[in-house]
Amino acid sequence: MPDVFADLVGQDEAVDTLRRAAAAAAAVLRAAAVPPTADAAGDEFDALAEEADGAGGAAATVVDPGAGMTHAWIFTGPPGSGRSVAARAFAAALQCAYGTGCGGCPGCHTTMTGTHADVRMVVPEGLSIGVNEMRALVLRAASTPSGGRWQVVVIEDADRLTEAAGNALLKAVEEPPPRTVFLLCAPSTHPDDISVTIRSRCRVVPLVQPAPDAVAEVLVRRDGVAPDVARWAAAAAQGHVGRARRLAHDPEARKRREAVLAVPRRLTGVGAAFDAASALIEAAEAEAEASVVEADASERAALETALGAGGTGRGAAGAIRGAAGQLKDLEKRQKSRATRAQRDALDRALVDLAGFYRDALTMALRAPVAPVHTDTAALAGAGAQKWDAEGALRRLEAVLECRTAIESNVKPRIAVEAMMLSLWKG
Repeated sequence: MPDVFADLVGQDEAVDTLRRAAAAAAAVLRAAAVPPTADAAGDEFDALAEEADGAGGAAATVVDPGAGMTHAWIFTGPPGSGRSVAARAFAAALQCAYGTGCGGCPGCHTTMTGTHADVRMVVPEGLSIGVNEMRALVLRAASTPSGGRWQVVVIEDADRLTEAAGNALLKAVEEPPPRTVFLLCAPSTHPDDISVTIRSRCRVVPLVQPAPDAVAEVLVRRDGVAPDVARWAAAAAQGHVGRARRLAHDPEARKRREAVLAVPRRLTGVGAAFDAASALIEAAEAEAEASVVEADASERAALETALGAGGTGRGAAGAIRGAAGQLKDLEKRQKSRATRAQRDALDRALVDLAGFYRDALTMALRAPVAPVHTDTAALAGAGAQKWDAEGALRRLEAVLECRTAIESNVKPRIAVEAMMLSLWKG
Protein backbone atom coordinates (compact mmCIF):
# COMPACT_ATOMS: atom_id res chain seq x y z
CA MET A 1 0.00 0.00 0.00
CA PRO A 2 1.45 3.43 -0.93
CA ASP A 3 2.36 5.76 1.91
CA VAL A 4 0.59 9.07 2.53
CA PHE A 5 3.14 11.09 0.54
CA ALA A 6 2.68 9.09 -2.67
CA ASP A 7 0.45 11.74 -4.29
CA LEU A 8 2.83 14.62 -3.59
CA VAL A 9 4.34 14.97 -7.04
CA GLY A 10 7.89 16.20 -7.61
CA GLN A 11 8.48 17.38 -4.02
CA ASP A 12 11.27 15.08 -2.83
CA GLU A 13 12.97 17.65 -0.60
CA ALA A 14 9.71 18.65 1.09
CA VAL A 15 8.73 15.01 1.63
CA ASP A 16 12.08 14.30 3.27
CA THR A 17 11.57 17.27 5.63
CA LEU A 18 8.06 16.16 6.55
CA ARG A 19 9.10 12.55 7.13
CA ARG A 20 11.80 13.65 9.57
CA ALA A 21 9.35 15.93 11.36
CA ALA A 22 6.77 13.15 11.66
CA ALA A 23 9.39 10.84 13.10
CA ALA A 24 10.40 13.54 15.58
CA ALA A 25 6.75 14.02 16.54
CA ALA A 26 6.48 10.30 17.30
CA ALA A 27 9.59 10.64 19.47
CA VAL A 28 7.91 13.48 21.37
CA LEU A 29 5.01 11.17 22.21
CA ARG A 30 7.38 8.45 23.41
CA ALA A 31 9.34 10.90 25.54
CA ALA A 32 6.15 12.27 27.07
CA ALA A 33 4.67 8.84 27.83
CA VAL A 34 4.00 8.25 31.53
CA PRO A 35 4.89 5.01 33.34
CA PRO A 36 2.44 2.19 32.55
CA THR A 37 1.39 1.90 36.20
CA ALA A 38 0.16 5.51 36.35
CA ASP A 39 -3.05 5.23 34.36
CA ALA A 40 -4.67 3.82 31.26
CA ALA A 41 -3.25 6.62 29.11
CA GLY A 42 0.23 5.35 29.92
CA ASP A 43 -0.63 1.95 28.48
CA GLU A 44 -1.76 3.57 25.26
CA PHE A 45 1.39 5.63 24.87
CA ASP A 46 3.65 2.68 25.62
CA ALA A 47 1.82 0.68 22.98
CA LEU A 48 2.37 3.47 20.48
CA ALA A 49 6.04 3.62 21.38
CA GLU A 50 6.46 -0.13 20.95
CA GLU A 51 4.75 0.03 17.57
CA ALA A 52 7.00 2.86 16.44
CA ASP A 53 10.15 1.12 17.65
CA GLY A 54 9.08 -2.21 16.19
CA ALA A 55 8.35 -0.69 12.80
CA GLY A 56 12.02 0.02 12.30
CA GLY A 57 11.13 3.32 10.67
CA ALA A 58 12.61 6.75 10.95
CA ALA A 59 10.91 7.31 14.30
CA ALA A 60 13.20 4.80 15.98
CA THR A 61 16.32 6.70 14.90
CA VAL A 62 15.38 10.09 16.33
CA VAL A 63 17.71 10.94 19.22
CA ASP A 64 16.44 14.36 20.24
CA PRO A 65 12.64 14.35 20.80
CA GLY A 66 11.20 17.33 18.98
CA ALA A 67 14.12 17.88 16.62
CA GLY A 68 12.65 19.00 13.32
CA MET A 69 9.13 19.23 14.75
CA THR A 70 7.23 22.40 15.62
CA HIS A 71 3.64 23.41 16.34
CA ALA A 72 2.99 25.59 13.26
CA TRP A 73 3.85 25.12 9.59
CA ILE A 74 3.29 27.05 6.36
CA PHE A 75 3.19 25.22 3.02
CA THR A 76 3.92 27.58 0.13
CA GLY A 77 4.12 27.09 -3.61
CA PRO A 78 2.47 27.94 -6.93
CA PRO A 79 -1.05 26.74 -7.79
CA GLY A 80 -1.07 23.02 -8.41
CA SER A 81 2.14 22.33 -6.50
CA GLY A 82 0.21 20.36 -3.89
CA ARG A 83 0.08 22.63 -0.84
CA SER A 84 -3.11 21.09 0.57
CA VAL A 85 -1.98 17.59 -0.46
CA ALA A 86 1.25 18.06 1.48
CA ALA A 87 -0.59 19.40 4.53
CA ARG A 88 -3.07 16.52 4.59
CA ALA A 89 -0.28 13.96 4.10
CA PHE A 90 1.71 15.48 6.96
CA ALA A 91 -1.39 15.45 9.16
CA ALA A 92 -1.77 11.74 8.38
CA ALA A 93 1.90 11.10 9.20
CA LEU A 94 1.43 12.83 12.57
CA GLN A 95 -1.52 10.53 13.32
CA CYS A 96 0.30 7.46 12.01
CA ALA A 97 0.75 4.65 14.55
CA TYR A 98 4.36 4.33 13.45
CA GLY A 99 5.18 8.00 12.93
CA THR A 100 6.15 7.42 9.31
CA GLY A 101 2.95 7.97 7.32
CA CYS A 102 2.65 4.30 6.41
CA GLY A 103 -0.71 4.76 4.67
CA GLY A 104 -2.17 1.56 6.09
CA CYS A 105 -2.84 2.18 9.78
CA PRO A 106 -6.16 3.61 11.03
CA GLY A 107 -4.59 7.01 11.74
CA CYS A 108 -3.35 7.39 8.16
CA HIS A 109 -6.50 5.99 6.61
CA THR A 110 -8.99 8.14 8.51
CA THR A 111 -6.95 11.31 8.00
CA MET A 112 -6.63 10.81 4.26
CA THR A 113 -10.36 10.09 3.95
CA GLY A 114 -11.28 13.11 6.06
CA THR A 115 -12.87 11.22 8.96
CA HIS A 116 -10.23 11.50 11.70
CA ALA A 117 -11.69 13.04 14.85
CA ASP A 118 -8.54 15.04 15.63
CA VAL A 119 -7.89 16.49 12.16
CA ARG A 120 -9.88 19.54 11.06
CA MET A 121 -9.75 20.76 7.47
CA VAL A 122 -10.66 24.41 6.91
CA VAL A 123 -11.53 24.89 3.23
CA PRO A 124 -12.85 28.40 2.52
CA GLU A 125 -15.92 28.36 0.32
CA GLY A 126 -16.17 32.12 -0.03
CA LEU A 127 -13.75 34.94 -0.68
CA SER A 128 -12.38 34.99 2.88
CA ILE A 129 -12.16 33.19 6.21
CA GLY A 130 -13.93 35.22 8.89
CA VAL A 131 -13.03 35.84 12.51
CA ASN A 132 -16.01 33.95 13.97
CA GLU A 133 -15.08 30.79 12.09
CA MET A 134 -11.46 31.11 13.20
CA ARG A 135 -12.34 31.72 16.86
CA ALA A 136 -14.55 28.62 16.90
CA LEU A 137 -11.80 26.60 15.27
CA VAL A 138 -9.13 27.76 17.72
CA LEU A 139 -11.42 26.93 20.64
CA ARG A 140 -11.97 23.39 19.38
CA ALA A 141 -8.28 22.94 18.61
CA ALA A 142 -7.43 23.60 22.27
CA SER A 143 -9.06 20.33 23.34
CA THR A 144 -7.10 17.21 24.15
CA PRO A 145 -6.64 14.79 21.23
CA SER A 146 -9.20 12.03 21.45
CA GLY A 147 -6.78 9.49 20.02
CA GLY A 148 -3.87 10.40 22.28
CA ARG A 149 -1.66 11.79 19.49
CA TRP A 150 -2.17 15.29 18.00
CA GLN A 151 -4.88 17.81 17.31
CA VAL A 152 -4.16 18.98 13.73
CA VAL A 153 -5.74 22.02 12.07
CA VAL A 154 -5.23 22.33 8.31
CA ILE A 155 -6.14 25.74 6.85
CA GLU A 156 -6.24 25.72 3.06
CA ASP A 157 -5.84 29.11 1.38
CA ALA A 158 -4.68 30.81 4.57
CA ASP A 159 -4.06 33.90 2.44
CA ARG A 160 -7.86 34.43 2.61
CA LEU A 161 -7.83 35.06 6.35
CA THR A 162 -9.29 38.43 7.20
CA GLU A 163 -7.19 40.66 9.45
CA ALA A 164 -9.36 39.85 12.46
CA ALA A 165 -9.25 36.11 11.69
CA GLY A 166 -5.48 36.31 11.37
CA ASN A 167 -5.24 37.94 14.77
CA ALA A 168 -7.39 35.21 16.30
CA LEU A 169 -5.14 32.56 14.77
CA LEU A 170 -2.01 34.43 15.89
CA LYS A 171 -3.01 34.15 19.54
CA ALA A 172 -3.29 30.39 19.22
CA VAL A 173 0.01 30.10 17.33
CA GLU A 174 1.79 32.26 19.92
CA GLU A 175 0.56 30.15 22.83
CA PRO A 176 -0.32 26.77 21.32
CA PRO A 177 -1.88 23.92 23.28
CA PRO A 178 0.72 21.22 23.98
CA ARG A 179 -0.49 18.76 21.35
CA THR A 180 -2.00 21.00 18.68
CA VAL A 181 -0.37 21.51 15.28
CA PHE A 182 -1.41 24.21 12.80
CA LEU A 183 -0.77 23.59 9.09
CA LEU A 184 -1.34 26.66 6.87
CA CYS A 185 -1.36 26.68 3.06
CA ALA A 186 -0.57 29.91 1.19
CA PRO A 187 0.94 30.89 -2.17
CA SER A 188 3.95 32.54 -0.49
CA THR A 189 5.17 34.11 2.73
CA HIS A 190 4.74 37.62 1.32
CA PRO A 191 2.86 39.91 3.76
CA ASP A 192 0.02 40.09 1.22
CA ASP A 193 -0.48 36.34 1.64
CA ILE A 194 0.32 35.74 5.31
CA SER A 195 1.00 38.19 8.11
CA VAL A 196 4.60 38.71 9.16
CA THR A 197 3.83 37.87 12.79
CA ILE A 198 2.22 34.53 11.91
CA ARG A 199 5.04 33.77 9.49
CA SER A 200 7.66 34.40 12.18
CA ARG A 201 6.14 31.67 14.36
CA CYS A 202 5.89 29.00 11.68
CA ARG A 203 8.26 26.71 9.85
CA VAL A 204 8.02 27.11 6.09
CA VAL A 205 7.93 24.18 3.66
CA PRO A 206 8.42 25.55 0.12
CA LEU A 207 6.97 23.48 -2.70
CA VAL A 208 7.98 23.82 -6.35
CA GLN A 209 6.06 23.50 -9.59
CA PRO A 210 6.21 19.82 -10.54
CA ALA A 211 7.94 18.94 -13.78
CA PRO A 212 5.57 17.91 -16.60
CA ASP A 213 7.21 14.49 -16.80
CA ALA A 214 6.48 13.87 -13.10
CA VAL A 215 2.84 14.94 -13.53
CA ALA A 216 2.46 12.75 -16.62
CA GLU A 217 3.89 9.75 -14.76
CA VAL A 218 1.32 10.15 -12.00
CA LEU A 219 -1.55 10.43 -14.50
CA VAL A 220 -0.44 7.21 -16.18
CA ARG A 221 0.23 5.28 -12.97
CA ARG A 222 -2.63 6.42 -10.78
CA ASP A 223 -5.38 7.46 -13.19
CA GLY A 224 -4.76 5.11 -16.10
CA VAL A 225 -4.36 7.90 -18.67
CA ALA A 226 -2.71 7.02 -21.97
CA PRO A 227 0.94 8.16 -22.00
CA ASP A 228 0.56 10.57 -24.96
CA VAL A 229 -2.56 12.17 -23.45
CA ALA A 230 -0.85 12.40 -20.06
CA ARG A 231 2.17 14.19 -21.54
CA TRP A 232 -0.07 16.68 -23.37
CA ALA A 233 -2.26 17.34 -20.33
CA ALA A 234 0.73 17.78 -18.01
CA ALA A 235 2.31 20.35 -20.35
CA ALA A 236 -0.97 22.19 -20.96
CA ALA A 237 -1.69 22.38 -17.22
CA GLN A 238 1.73 23.92 -16.56
CA GLY A 239 2.50 21.61 -13.67
CA HIS A 240 -0.93 21.83 -12.01
CA VAL A 241 -1.73 18.23 -11.13
CA GLY A 242 -5.47 18.70 -10.59
CA ARG A 243 -5.90 20.66 -13.80
CA ALA A 244 -3.92 18.08 -15.76
CA ARG A 245 -6.27 15.37 -14.48
CA ARG A 246 -9.33 17.38 -15.54
CA LEU A 247 -7.93 18.02 -19.01
CA ALA A 248 -7.12 14.34 -19.42
CA HIS A 249 -10.60 13.14 -18.38
CA ASP A 250 -13.11 15.93 -19.04
CA PRO A 251 -14.04 16.82 -22.65
CA GLU A 252 -15.82 19.98 -21.44
CA ALA A 253 -12.60 21.20 -19.81
CA ARG A 254 -10.77 20.70 -23.09
CA LYS A 255 -13.47 22.62 -24.98
CA ARG A 256 -13.23 25.54 -22.55
CA ARG A 257 -9.48 25.61 -22.98
CA GLU A 258 -9.79 25.61 -26.77
CA ALA A 259 -12.20 28.54 -26.58
CA VAL A 260 -9.75 30.53 -24.46
CA LEU A 261 -6.84 29.84 -26.78
CA ALA A 262 -8.95 31.03 -29.71
CA VAL A 263 -9.17 34.52 -28.18
CA PRO A 264 -6.05 35.94 -29.92
CA ARG A 265 -7.60 35.19 -33.33
CA ARG A 266 -10.83 36.97 -32.40
CA LEU A 267 -9.27 40.31 -31.45
CA THR A 268 -9.83 42.17 -34.72
CA GLY A 269 -11.23 45.43 -33.31
CA VAL A 270 -12.75 47.20 -30.33
CA GLY A 271 -16.11 45.48 -30.70
CA ALA A 272 -14.48 42.09 -31.03
CA ALA A 273 -12.45 42.77 -27.88
CA PHE A 274 -15.59 43.47 -25.85
CA ASP A 275 -17.30 40.41 -27.35
CA ALA A 276 -14.33 38.25 -26.38
CA ALA A 277 -14.42 39.65 -22.84
CA SER A 278 -18.13 38.87 -22.51
CA ALA A 279 -17.61 35.35 -23.82
CA LEU A 280 -14.79 34.72 -21.33
CA ILE A 281 -16.83 36.02 -18.37
CA GLU A 282 -19.93 34.07 -19.39
CA ALA A 283 -17.93 30.87 -19.79
CA ALA A 284 -16.45 31.30 -16.31
CA GLU A 285 -19.92 31.92 -14.86
CA ALA A 286 -21.31 28.81 -16.55
CA GLU A 287 -18.43 26.67 -15.34
CA ALA A 288 -18.80 28.00 -11.80
CA GLU A 289 -22.55 27.44 -11.76
CA ALA A 290 -22.14 23.87 -12.96
CA SER A 291 -19.60 23.20 -10.22
CA VAL A 292 -21.77 24.43 -7.32
CA VAL A 293 -25.37 23.80 -8.36
CA GLU A 294 -25.52 20.24 -7.05
CA ALA A 295 -23.89 21.14 -3.73
CA ASP A 296 -26.21 24.15 -3.32
CA ALA A 297 -29.33 22.05 -3.88
CA SER A 298 -28.26 19.29 -1.49
CA GLU A 299 -27.30 21.78 1.24
CA ARG A 300 -30.62 23.60 0.99
CA ALA A 301 -32.59 20.35 1.03
CA ALA A 302 -30.66 19.09 4.06
CA LEU A 303 -31.21 22.35 5.97
CA GLU A 304 -34.93 22.47 5.15
CA THR A 305 -35.33 18.88 6.29
CA ALA A 306 -33.49 19.62 9.53
CA LEU A 307 -35.77 22.60 10.11
CA GLY A 308 -38.94 20.55 9.64
CA ALA A 309 -39.80 21.03 5.97
CA GLY A 310 -42.34 18.43 4.84
CA GLY A 311 -43.35 17.67 8.38
CA THR A 312 -47.03 17.23 9.26
CA GLY A 313 -46.91 17.41 13.03
CA ARG A 314 -48.06 20.26 15.22
CA GLY A 315 -45.85 23.31 14.83
CA ALA A 316 -44.09 22.08 11.67
CA ALA A 317 -45.40 24.94 9.54
CA GLY A 318 -44.41 27.51 12.13
CA ALA A 319 -40.93 26.03 12.43
CA ILE A 320 -40.19 26.34 8.73
CA ARG A 321 -41.54 29.91 8.69
CA GLY A 322 -39.19 30.78 11.53
CA ALA A 323 -36.24 29.31 9.62
CA ALA A 324 -36.12 32.13 7.06
CA GLY A 325 -33.06 33.63 8.71
CA GLN A 326 -31.07 30.41 8.52
CA LEU A 327 -32.03 29.88 4.89
CA LYS A 328 -30.96 33.45 4.13
CA ASP A 329 -27.57 32.81 5.77
CA LEU A 330 -27.17 29.66 3.68
CA GLU A 331 -27.97 31.57 0.48
CA LYS A 332 -25.40 34.19 1.42
CA ARG A 333 -22.71 31.54 1.92
CA GLN A 334 -23.64 29.85 -1.34
CA LYS A 335 -23.48 33.15 -3.22
CA SER A 336 -20.02 33.77 -1.80
CA ARG A 337 -18.94 30.28 -2.84
CA ALA A 338 -20.29 30.83 -6.36
CA THR A 339 -18.32 34.07 -6.63
CA ARG A 340 -15.17 32.27 -5.56
CA ALA A 341 -15.81 29.46 -8.05
CA GLN A 342 -16.33 32.00 -10.84
CA ARG A 343 -13.07 33.74 -10.06
CA ASP A 344 -11.22 30.44 -9.90
CA ALA A 345 -12.63 29.42 -13.30
CA LEU A 346 -11.70 32.78 -14.78
CA ASP A 347 -8.20 32.53 -13.34
CA ARG A 348 -7.70 29.13 -14.98
CA ALA A 349 -8.65 30.70 -18.32
CA LEU A 350 -6.21 33.55 -17.77
CA VAL A 351 -3.42 31.11 -16.96
CA ASP A 352 -4.07 29.34 -20.28
CA LEU A 353 -4.03 32.66 -22.12
CA ALA A 354 -0.80 33.68 -20.39
CA GLY A 355 0.72 30.39 -21.53
CA PHE A 356 -0.15 31.21 -25.14
CA TYR A 357 1.56 34.61 -25.03
CA ARG A 358 4.49 33.05 -23.19
CA ASP A 359 4.88 30.64 -26.13
CA ALA A 360 4.80 33.57 -28.57
CA LEU A 361 7.46 35.38 -26.54
CA THR A 362 9.81 32.40 -26.37
CA MET A 363 9.41 31.84 -30.12
CA ALA A 364 10.13 35.50 -30.86
CA LEU A 365 13.29 35.23 -28.77
CA ARG A 366 14.13 31.82 -30.31
CA ALA A 367 14.51 30.42 -26.80
CA PRO A 368 15.30 26.69 -26.70
CA VAL A 369 12.27 25.74 -24.57
CA ALA A 370 9.23 23.62 -25.34
CA PRO A 371 5.87 25.39 -25.80
CA VAL A 372 3.23 25.14 -23.10
CA HIS A 373 0.42 24.65 -25.62
CA THR A 374 1.72 22.31 -28.28
CA ASP A 375 -1.62 22.28 -30.11
CA THR A 376 -1.51 26.06 -30.70
CA ALA A 377 2.23 26.33 -31.35
CA ALA A 378 1.66 27.31 -34.99
CA LEU A 379 -0.67 30.15 -33.97
CA ALA A 380 1.79 31.32 -31.34
CA GLY A 381 4.56 31.25 -33.95
CA ALA A 382 2.49 33.43 -36.28
CA GLY A 383 1.88 35.83 -33.42
CA ALA A 384 5.61 35.96 -32.65
CA GLN A 385 6.34 37.02 -36.24
CA LYS A 386 3.59 39.66 -36.20
CA TRP A 387 4.23 41.17 -32.75
CA ASP A 388 7.97 40.54 -32.20
CA ALA A 389 9.29 39.91 -28.67
CA GLU A 390 8.31 43.30 -27.25
CA GLY A 391 4.72 43.03 -28.43
CA ALA A 392 4.38 39.48 -27.08
CA LEU A 393 5.79 40.60 -23.73
CA ARG A 394 3.32 43.50 -23.49
CA ARG A 395 0.44 41.13 -24.13
CA LEU A 396 1.71 38.66 -21.55
CA GLU A 397 1.99 41.48 -19.02
CA ALA A 398 -1.61 42.54 -19.80
CA VAL A 399 -2.86 39.07 -18.87
CA LEU A 400 -0.84 39.01 -15.65
CA GLU A 401 -2.05 42.50 -14.73
CA CYS A 402 -5.63 41.31 -15.21
CA ARG A 403 -5.06 38.46 -12.75
CA THR A 404 -3.57 40.90 -10.23
CA ALA A 405 -6.50 43.31 -10.64
CA ILE A 406 -9.06 40.56 -10.00
CA GLU A 407 -7.15 39.42 -6.92
CA SER A 408 -7.37 43.03 -5.72
CA ASN A 409 -11.20 42.85 -6.03
CA VAL A 410 -11.55 44.80 -9.27
CA LYS A 411 -14.80 43.65 -10.89
CA PRO A 412 -13.87 40.77 -13.22
CA ARG A 413 -15.76 42.15 -16.22
CA ILE A 414 -13.96 45.51 -16.02
CA ALA A 415 -10.55 43.85 -15.60
CA VAL A 416 -11.12 41.44 -18.50
CA GLU A 417 -12.41 44.18 -20.84
CA ALA A 418 -9.33 46.29 -20.10
CA MET A 419 -7.13 43.27 -20.77
CA MET A 420 -8.80 42.50 -24.09
CA LEU A 421 -8.32 46.07 -25.29
CA SER A 422 -4.64 45.88 -24.31
CA LEU A 423 -4.26 42.58 -26.16
CA TRP A 424 -5.85 44.08 -29.26
CA LYS A 425 -3.80 47.29 -29.22
CA GLY A 426 -0.60 45.53 -28.17
